[in-house]
Amino acid sequence: MAAAMAAAVAALAAGCTGGPAKSASPARAAASPSAAARLAVGAQRKALAARYLAIAAAGNKRLEVEFDRLHEKDRMRLAASHRDLREIAATERLFDRRLRSIRFPAATERIAQFLHWVNQARARMTAAAASSRTLARLHADERRLAEANQPVEQAVTILRSQLGLPPPEMS
Repeated sequence: MAAAMAAAVAALAAGCTGGPAKSASPARAAASPSAAARLAVGAQRKALAARYLAIAAAGNKRLEVEFDRLHEKDRMRLAASHRDLREIAATERLFDRRLRSIRFPAATERIAQFLHWVNQARARMTAAAASSRTLARLHADERRLAEANQPVEQAVTILRSQLGLPPPEMS
């Protein structure tokens, strides 16, 4: 699943960085803006970047606490791990709701929609892991969740670049 999502990120990114749309008529080609022209610039870009950073920082702060608890204190406690995973899935979904409330220009909106989609898939996987019957199964599910981070991180990197932000720090 992670490989398929990574391929989709690459295809989506290529579509967002392409040149003018190809057209049979020169007049139509001249009227077709490039994907880059549909990216935010100037004050709009800064405002969108600030809104994105606010929700990303809040989500990352919560996730750091929740993952630290899952990987440390609750590592060998099944019920507590279930609670941690449910909280992680809720945080992922909260981030997605907040992300969808931001109105991005067309090219960036496509990346934001894709980020929402891959993050929702990861949230569903996280919620499913919260019903693992054994610690061994839960730990195996955690490895799959780590693999599902790759397409999310790729989409975040692309979104941030379109907002003029540096790539995120990866764990």
